[in-house]
Amino acid sequence: MRKISEKEFRQLADYIKANYGIYLKDEKQTLLTGRLSNVLAEKNFDSFAEYFDYLVADKTGDAVVTLIDKITTNHTFFMREVDHFNYFKEKVLPQLMSICKDKDLRIWSAGCSSGEEPYTLAMLMDEFLGADKKWWDAKVLATDISNRVLDIAVKGIYNNESIAMIPAYWKLGYFEKLENEKSVLIPKIRNEVIYRKFNLMEPNFPFKKKFHVIFCRNVMIYFDNQTKIDLIKKFYDLTEPGGFLFIGHSESLHRNETEYQYIMPAVYRKELQS
Repeated sequence: MRKISEKEFRQLADYIKANYGIYLKDEKQTLLTGRLSNVLAEKNFDSFAEYFDYLVADKTGDAVVTLIDKITTNHTFFMREVDHFNYFKEKVLPQLMSICKDKDLRIWSAGCSSGEEPYTLAMLMDEFLGADKKWWDAKVLATDISNRVLDIAVKGIYNNESIAMIPAYWKLGYFEKLENEKSVLIPKIRNEVIYRKFNLMEPNFPFKKKFHVIFCRNVMIYFDNQTKIDLIKKFYDLTEPGGFLFIGHSESLHRNETEYQYIMPAVYRKELQS
């Protein structure tokens, strides 16, 4: 396994933070070395300095995609942090019915990984709206920085083990058996999620309309405090009055860091304008 010098680690860590917001502390040197060593071996690089030169020179974007996939976990599953989904269905959706006068319900799953979160939201909205769904524009925008996980998400194919936690009637109504060990979401739900590649460190967010709900869970654990504060400010500006922000249970916002109002653990709301 190739060893990484202090200078090489700092060069890589600074590049990753500047471009993708991910903050690698000094104690992450071993982790970075372990996760990238096979990449160096495959490319026949003798040092991390050679790898860095390749990374910044690559115009295809493939090198960066591989890097991000190696240093992030993309760990997710259906119904993760289930109390969020219960609150979304039982409290958020009923409240949004009176806010969305034009029946245009805008939901953003930021850092959507392999699609379990946005598909869960799509199923919840389909169930909640029922027969009235045809009158609503209730698609979910789902974004991630990784092409690999987006490719998985678009297909909507999951191992049966990974859908074990969802309600039995969802399995019957929203999934089709693909083979003995896999199932695929029905087109009705797959078509309700729009997948896009997007880097949350972009200086300007290109969205024309604000969102009623933003889910950004277990993404900011990779960011330092100032990067998190800056991102939350962008989320706030993109949230409709009365809209909600969901973050991961291992994450938190302090009152002096945001104008969002605390609702419950990892759930915040932008106040309605009087």
